[in-house]
Amino acid sequence: MTTHATPPVLGIPGATADLSARLRDGLARVDGLLAQVVDHSDPFIAKASGHLVEAGGKRFRPMLTLLAAELGDGINDDVVAAAAGVELTHLASLYHDDVMDEATVRRGVASVNAAYDNSTAILVGDLLFGKASELVAGLGAEAVLIQAQTFVRLCSGQIRDDRACPEGVDPVDYYLGVLADKTGVLIATAGRYGVMFSGGSAETVEIMRSYGEKVGIAFQLADDLIDIASDADDSGKIPGTDLREGVDTLAVLRFRAMADPSDRGDARLLELLDADLSTDEAGVTEALELLRAHPALTQAREETYAVAREAQALLDPLPDSDAKAALQALAMSVVDRVG
Repeated sequence: MTTHATPPVLGIPGATADLSARLRDGLARVDGLLAQVVDHSDPFIAKASGHLVEAGGKRFRPMLTLLAAELGDGINDDVVAAAAGVELTHLASLYHDDVMDEATVRRGVASVNAAYDNSTAILVGDLLFGKASELVAGLGAEAVLIQAQTFVRLCSGQIRDDRACPEGVDPVDYYLGVLADKTGVLIATAGRYGVMFSGGSAETVEIMRSYGEKVGIAFQLADDLIDIASDADDSGKIPGTDLREGVDTLAVLRFRAMADPSDRGDARLLELLDADLSTDEAGVTEALELLRAHPALTQAREETYAVAREAQALLDPLPDSDAKAALQALAMSVVDRVG
């Protein structure tokens, strides 16, 4: 039967109608399992646990698990359970992130720390990590080990993200390492699980682990660029968040490396980047204008696309299929947002 490409579905440009239908059905099963797992006999715990589940979101990670399963024998109950476990781990990390960032909004609704309090957000995040581990435990010892290793790297990445780059370490290498841990590892696990629990080969499992980590890094680099280059009306986010928090993302790191202190614009931008911009909206606006006009932003954008192309190249050994084509498109779609 001939299939026809549909408009972008689930964030995958060019996915065939048949593949999209299978992914939609799989995501519906994942959502059903998520609702079941976060339910609790205590109404308060049930409501707080389901807060972000009910808010929705892109479901990017479980979707990747389902798509990776297409490289094996397809979606089954174990794949759905693995996808739900990955999403629960992601949601748990968001509960903790919002406390650390003092966020007030997440996925268009009040963050849990704002809707309840910090203690509740932390404890419910811990509960969701436990629920994720409980789901994964049903998939066997290897899955439990991968879950534990993923969790360790997630925490390590967040800890390192909150610390300055150590002296003598290349700041770009340090930053990319943080992104690999903080964002890349869980996306890598999502792809890895999909192949593992659909009967795929060990070689394909490793390809999807490497691919997922690259896609995760590219995804976060693209978000960093959006924070600088996009208008709030286009992105739905207020630009300059990283500047307010004093975080040097790739474009800023590249600027610092090529800045000419004798140039008036460069000198002014260095001054702004070294200042406390947490409450200086005029300073944030000026810094954004200077960064947007600087070649460092173009360089950072090119490097982001290069990471996406590296992810695509990792798929080369796989035989041609609708799933491979969709994965290739997915790698580029996460950075086309900043093109």
